[in-house]
Amino acid sequence: MSENPEKDPQDWTTGEEPMTGPQRSYLHTLAQEAQVEVPENLSKADASRMIDELQQKTGRGA
Repeated sequence: MSENPEKDPQDWTTGEEPMTGPQRSYLHTLAQEAQVEVPENLSKADASRMIDELQQKTGRGA
């Protein structure tokens, strides 16, 4: 059994599509707390990776 059953974002078949509305919203919330800028044209996979980074930085990650 894998410790992390989630697929790596780079392996997503839809990873290169534009980030979703919920990703954009949550990313902007995290970025505001972390005082960083969010590039506007992130892919789903890049947004997911940035969310993971910012969750660690802000302590919001589970």
